[in-house]
Amino acid sequence: MAEVMIRLKRLGTKKRPHNRIVVIDKRKSRDGKAIEELGYYDPSKEPPTLKLNRERAQFWISKGATPSPTLKRLLAKAAKIS
Repeated sequence: MAEVMIRLKRLGTKKRPHNRIVVIDKRKSRDGKAIEELGYYDPSKEPPTLKLNRERAQFWISKGATPSPTLKRLLAKAAKIS
């Protein structure tokens, strides 16, 4: 089975990025076709917006998906704030 990751997919324009949180095969490119979209992250707003379907994220983690280091950091920061 291919290794699956939960990571950010960059969208938006130059100097105004926003990201989708996706489940994707580790070998695919950053902006490749995702298996499932779990939420989004918009760093351009004040405060930055993070929306995540935690139930689906837990499902994928239980199936062996690993979150990227950046996503781990964002989730830890969001957990402290909430």
